[in-house]
Amino acid sequence: MDKRLLTGNEAAVLGALMGGCTHFFGYPITPASEIAEHAAYYFNLSGRTFLQAESEVSAINMVYGAASGGAKVMTASSGPGIALMGEALSYLAGSQLPAVIIDMQRSGPGLGNIWPEQSDYNMVVKGGGHGSYSNIVLAPSSVQEMFDFTKISFDLAQKYRVTVFILADGYIGQMMESITLSEDVIGNERQSWALYGDKESKGNLITSIFMSTEKQSDHNEKLQSIYRKIESEIVDYEEIETEDADVVFIAYGIVSRICHSAVTHLREEGHKVGLFRLKTLFPFPKKRIKELSESNKRIIVVEMSNGQMRDDVILASGNLEIESYLTYGGIMPKVEKLIEMAIGRNKDGSSN
Repeated sequence: MDKRLLTGNEAAVLGALMGGCTHFFGYPITPASEIAEHAAYYFNLSGRTFLQAESEVSAINMVYGAASGGAKVMTASSGPGIALMGEALSYLAGSQLPAVIIDMQRSGPGLGNIWPEQSDYNMVVKGGGHGSYSNIVLAPSSVQEMFDFTKISFDLAQKYRVTVFILADGYIGQMMESITLSEDVIGNERQSWALYGDKESKGNLITSIFMSTEKQSDHNEKLQSIYRKIESEIVDYEEIETEDADVVFIAYGIVSRICHSAVTHLREEGHKVGLFRLKTLFPFPKKRIKELSESNKRIIVVEMSNGQMRDDVILASGNLEIESYLTYGGIMPKVEKLIEMAIGRNKDGSSN
């Protein structure tokens, strides 16, 4: 095991290499630019392929082409760049091509600014392109998880033949922490469905178009069965002090760390407060959130958006009243505000 002091952006590149990634196609955009920068260095050093495309549209279509040939392939960008990739994301899903994409979220809409936000949730978790499809979406909250999640994402992508998103934010990408690099390097086995330009793969077909309504319907049913399988197999989350909690914060990514600080402080003061941290945004932990909401606990969703994840929490809870603390434009939630919300009133509505 190897200890390193790394930023989240650099850790993701090393995680990709350890996960067996063979090709990186990208275009720089703050706050994700260092991913392409480090990939340009490490991929070439490792005998892998790095290419800076002329645009995000070109990069994602290069991803499509390499994935068709059985490569373990990735790109990385931020909100405006991911938006440009929307059409190709739909093509990847329709053609069942595995790929890994990192979205290092920044504030929007429009050009916005380089400050972190979580407002790409709907774009990434709900699809991003046209059609009825889903991506696996992993939500790291540390530099260690940037490494770990990126590493495992390639096997997940190939196992289910889907796109895997790492949905992080500018803080996670730029912050520096000590992490442990695992020693094992995952390989890239030949895929039975891919096109290798040889006799064995000559009969394979990569397509998302079917020339009858019945065949197109059957294809969509097949995709939905894959998404249901994903939902039953890889949902992941972390619970901190939720068992006896009267109040539970629900958050992901950098925001969950702010919530954890508030929980630690409140517990020291004798308040029964916990944290539910999502590691997968798709699949969404519907069952466990419903259980928490039915246990007479106050639920407070904290996120840096207009409540995009909150809407899914409300649906999972059975449309119960859910409190929220939302921030915009790169402004981080304040621990003091979280403490005030947690102890401001009891479950019966009375003040402490």
